[in-house]
Amino acid sequence: MISKKYAQPLFMILMSLGMSIIMSGVVTAVNTGINNGFSDRWFHSFLFAFPVALIAAFSLAPVMRPFVNKIASKD
Repeated sequence: MISKKYAQPLFMILMSLGMSIIMSGVVTAVNTGINNGFSDRWFHSFLFAFPVALIAAFSLAPVMRPFVNKIASKD
């Protein structure tokens, strides 16, 4: 089992991974179509998208967390 102190970073890594897989697949399909070589193009796009998504998640989290806490209801 992974320590609770690593839960948030692990969440951001896995969320970035999942979103970059989905988004790179959708954008690749829209831009180039689903035909020969799609999986190669998708994988290449994913290899570029995942680090960008990971950096974005870790960079934006400290800014967004207080913003969300401010606008979220106190219920």
